[in-house]
Amino acid sequence: MDERQAERERGVTRLELFFDLVFVFAVTQVTRFISHDPTWDGLLRGMLLLGVIWWAWVAYAWLTNTLDPEEGGVRLAVLSAMAAMLVVSLAMPGAFGPDALIFGVAYLVVRALHLVLYSIAGRGDRDLFRAVARIVPAATLAPALLVVAAFLDGSGQLALWGAALAVDYLGVLIGHMRGWRVSPEHFVERFGLVMILALGESIVAIGVGATGLPLDIGVIAAALLGIAVAAALWWSYFDWGIYVGQARLSELTGAARAAFARDAYSYLHLPMVAGIVLFAFGLETTLHDPASSLPTVPALGLVGGIALYLLAHVALRLRIGGGLGRGRPVATVVLLGLFPVAKVVPALTALGIVAAVCASLIAYEVLWHRQSRAWIRSRRGAFTTEEILRVEDVRPRGRRPPASPPR
Repeated sequence: MDERQAERERGVTRLELFFDLVFVFAVTQVTRFISHDPTWDGLLRGMLLLGVIWWAWVAYAWLTNTLDPEEGGVRLAVLSAMAAMLVVSLAMPGAFGPDALIFGVAYLVVRALHLVLYSIAGRGDRDLFRAVARIVPAATLAPALLVVAAFLDGSGQLALWGAALAVDYLGVLIGHMRGWRVSPEHFVERFGLVMILALGESIVAIGVGATGLPLDIGVIAAALLGIAVAAALWWSYFDWGIYVGQARLSELTGAARAAFARDAYSYLHLPMVAGIVLFAFGLETTLHDPASSLPTVPALGLVGGIALYLLAHVALRLRIGGGLGRGRPVATVVLLGLFPVAKVVPALTALGIVAAVCASLIAYEVLWHRQSRAWIRSRRGAFTTEEILRVEDVRPRGRRPPASPPR
């Protein structure tokens, strides 16, 4: 068995799952941050926080895809990064205020340890070492900007945060992903697991929103509708799309594979997680008072969060090469159109409408595309892009599906 095959068969390690628990806490902190400041300013700052912690998690997801985190001193370094990430998470409520310097320094430690570990992974692999060297300027400048931002406030502070995110997210474009290594099965599994953990934030929002409230019919109904929407989000990600993404990633090689992994997972999974966070924020607000209408920002979170999540799915489909599709673009437009309604009807009614749209989308995909779904799920990623495009629910517009599943 060659090294590439061995990498492909290695699953997510227990240490990676342990590390992800800190990231989940950080996501929870983002939701709490927005809930405590449910304004446009609070929403902007919350999304900046999410962008920063997401990129840190992505950096370690790529690292552990290349390097076994449970070997020797690497384990201690990853645990140290986990401890630093915990400090980052604890400082998040005050990241734009009294704890800004603690946040910036701890985040700098997280990113520095990542570079050290990736340098270890690049020993004996000249192409990978050069790839790591290309990201060093961006990976050090971005955290440094956050440290400098700690000494500012207002628009100057926000500008440096925006600059830090731009440096991080655009810095990886240098070199066109030459030299990076991606093991498809491990990579897809890692991102799939973090999506499940992120969806757990919706469950946490139900618990937090209902804490201290009498368990009346309104609270119970809101909780059940909330879990229904969370189930629909889970279904939409894991029903068949995860297999399509893995198939495309497995088919590509070299820089093309790394570029697809960057676009489809590092970039496009961020709006999915952001959508979950926004929905959790709107759901928590709904549970506080199901009979009253939602303020503007929580209403946007409730409907716009799901729309953003689905829009990321549409973009992912386009990146794979499967066209716009029908169900998810339509559901996205419908949800955005419901934003004015969500601000005037009772919060429970708005949540019910969102749940109805999500349930209708899942029913459409299950019933209308049942044969192609069954084929994709039965193959579990063991197909080519050409075969994907011949299957009805991921084909470009105008192509007819095969009379029988492709061989």
